[in-house]
Amino acid sequence: MDMWGVLFDILILLMAALVLGAVCERLKQSPILGYLVAGTILGPNALGFVASAEEVTTLAELGVALLLFTIGLEFSWPRLRRLGPAALGGGAGQVIVTMGLGCVVALGFGMELRTSVVIGAIMALSSTACVLRLLVSRAEIESVHGRQALGILLMQDVAVVPLVLLVTMLGGGGSFEQVGVDVFSAVVGACVLIGVLYVLLNVIAPRVLGLASVQRNRDLPILLAIVVGLGSAWGSHKLGLSPALGAFVAGMILAESPFATQIRADIGSLRTLLMTLFFSSIGMLGDPGWFVQNLPAVGALVLAIVVGKSVVIWVVLKAFRITNSNALASGICLAQVGEFSFVLIAVGRGTVIGEELFALLISATIVTLFLTPYLVAGGPRVSILVVGWLEKMKVLVPSVVGEVNEESQASGHLVIVGFGPAGQMVGRAVVDSVGGVEHVAVVDLSPSMVRAAQLMGFEGHIGDASQPDVLEHVGILRAGVVVVAIPDPAGARRTIELIRSLAPEVYIIARARYHRYIPELEASGAHEVIDEEELVGDVLAKRLGVRLGGDEESV
Repeated sequence: MDMWGVLFDILILLMAALVLGAVCERLKQSPILGYLVAGTILGPNALGFVASAEEVTTLAELGVALLLFTIGLEFSWPRLRRLGPAALGGGAGQVIVTMGLGCVVALGFGMELRTSVVIGAIMALSSTACVLRLLVSRAEIESVHGRQALGILLMQDVAVVPLVLLVTMLGGGGSFEQVGVDVFSAVVGACVLIGVLYVLLNVIAPRVLGLASVQRNRDLPILLAIVVGLGSAWGSHKLGLSPALGAFVAGMILAESPFATQIRADIGSLRTLLMTLFFSSIGMLGDPGWFVQNLPAVGALVLAIVVGKSVVIWVVLKAFRITNSNALASGICLAQVGEFSFVLIAVGRGTVIGEELFALLISATIVTLFLTPYLVAGGPRVSILVVGWLEKMKVLVPSVVGEVNEESQASGHLVIVGFGPAGQMVGRAVVDSVGGVEHVAVVDLSPSMVRAAQLMGFEGHIGDASQPDVLEHVGILRAGVVVVAIPDPAGARRTIELIRSLAPEVYIIARARYHRYIPELEASGAHEVIDEEELVGDVLAKRLGVRLGGDEESV
């Protein structure tokens, strides 16, 4: 297939994904479902419009690597600690328990041990892309069950890399002893890769990023991120490892850079393109005819997945003293098979996964993704009903004092957008104040301003606050107050509008460089707008009064 033929197939897929994604959005579904349907309809098992399916799938694999790279950018120990032990321990426990339970059930149906282990790994993962998008859109990401779901999803994303390695080794044949040797070799190779990336990103890259020319040009850090992400994926592939491993490790190491927040936002468009291709290529694997003929088997597996994962996560989180209703709500939200499970299915296809089992797993996974919007929307309500009924039937003991049940009264989280002289005065006021603010995050495009914020003890991020990824990363969803101190009125207006759309309840205080911009900023959603011209005029008038014989102490 020539280059223009592949390009035409990609164009057809993207157009179909655009239309069907918009339809799903209109129906309040995840657009990812539209991407899957687009691939299924245009794929070889339906209309067969896409002739270069293999080439498209190869390109889509880059989307997986880039997604793991961006997840690595979010993988920092401070963020993990903020999620708390229940989310982190619950995430690790959920992966282990679900994988073990899935393996035991598969063995009970007479499957080989290798295949059973792979099935357990596939069942252990939920959909980060779908669930987080839905929780954010419903403003539930900072709820108790939302935070637990976020922590579990993060730990599942971390588990993707070793699970891909495990499935690859199991599909390679040989005895389990040989698999162990292969895993050891992979670990050694991974250590070498981590060492090389650490030197490159912590010794060489900081010097490059410290150059004034790089700091002035936002394009260069973006190019660095793409080179690092794709280059590490290529290096991992050459070492015989999963490309996803290299991309994830590179993102994790680069996460310590102050540029991480903005890099993550800037490569969002490229990630969206490749991820759309990835889901569309997965949809091409679906076979509508097979699905209809084997509907009872698919339905039984879907029911087992939804009920089984809900109960497993409920039990695991309950062990960390999360209340029954919140634990079950988190479990229902995550009761699907995720996008990275497709990767595991594709890796095991033809080795440990036969064609019939492949079709069954693909069909069940797509159905659970279609159910996800309803699971997220109905999870809290259903959990309350189920727990209430079980408590009434004396099966469960009602929640007692001491269990994690409610959010803290006030987050005490302040976000300062722009840390020039005005923003720094706000920062000094926070430092001098007593109580009220527990945590301060500062976002600014200037590295020097971010360093100034860090010297004050604040969390600093280099980024453009008019981009959703940047605001979400600095914690806009849990903020009580946001101070928009940037001088550019257009930038301030865009930032305020975005804050209002992402976090409707947050209180916004904005700076107006000139008086004529006050109505514009208030219309954008600012609760208070500070008029610089009025303040300067007031000070000038007082100074003049002193000069003309007034009382200087009154100034």
